[in-house]
Amino acid sequence: MTRLAIVGAGLMGEAILSGLRAAGWGGTDIVVCDQRAQRVADLRDRYDVRGADLAEAVADARTVLIAVKPADVTGVLATLRPLLADGALVLSVCAGVTLETLEGGLDERTPVIRAMPNTPARVGQGITALSPGAHATDEHLTEVTEILGAVGQVVTVAEKHQDSVTAVSGSGPAYLFLVAEALIEGGVHAGLSREVARDLAVQTLYGSAALLRESGEHPALLREAVTSPGGTTAAALRALEDHGVRAAFLAAVEAARDRSLELG
Repeated sequence: MTRLAIVGAGLMGEAILSGLRAAGWGGTDIVVCDQRAQRVADLRDRYDVRGADLAEAVADARTVLIAVKPADVTGVLATLRPLLADGALVLSVCAGVTLETLEGGLDERTPVIRAMPNTPARVGQGITALSPGAHATDEHLTEVTEILGAVGQVVTVAEKHQDSVTAVSGSGPAYLFLVAEALIEGGVHAGLSREVARDLAVQTLYGSAALLRESGEHPALLREAVTSPGGTTAAALRALEDHGVRAAFLAAVEAARDRSLELG
C-alpha cells in the first residue's frame, strides 16, 4: 500500500511533503493530489513523488491526509467515502473541522485523527496537536506522530482543547511576527538601518526561543536574568507593562479561542 496520500497541495500539504522527504520517506511512499493539475506537477517534479487524481491517490493509501480549505472538507469527505481502502486512516489538518464532522462524513468505524499544525512546519520547526477519533488506535497515533514529527514536535490533546491550541500555537506565529515587526520599527526609530534592525530582531527572537527551550527554565526566571535593577531592560519592561502588553496577549489568546469556537 501507499503509505500516505496527500489530498490538497497548499502550503501545509507541501510543508509535510517536504519534511517527509527530508526525513527519508521514499518518493513511492507518497502520492499527491489537488484540483490544480499544474500544482501537482510542480510538487511531483520538485520532490520526486507521484501525482494522481483523487480516486487513484486514495485507492491503496494506508493514511489519507486531508489538507484542503475547511469549506471544502464536506465535499472531499463525500468523494473519499467510497474510495478509501479497508482500514485506511484519515488525518485532517483542516482548521476548525471537528471529529464529529470528519467521522460523520465517512463510513462508520473509519479511524480519524484531527491535527492542528502551525506554519513553522514549513521550516521543520512546527508543533502539531493531535486529537484521535473514536476508532483511532495507539498504532494510528504512532503513525501520525511519525508523519507530523517530520515537520516539528507533536503533542496529543483532548479535542475540547483544540480551540485553545489554535489560539496559542496555530495563531501564535502571527503574534510573534507582529512582535518582530515592532522590534524592527523600534530599531529604525532608534537610528539603526532597517537591515541591521531586522537581523538583530530576528536573531534575538530565534535565540531567545532556543534558550527557553533548551534551558527548561521558566520564562519569568530567564526574564529576570536579563533585568538588572534600574537598568535599560527594567525601563523597557516598565514601558511594556504600562502599555498593557501582557493583558493584550491574554486578550488575544482568548479572542482567537472564541473565534475558533464560532467557526467550528
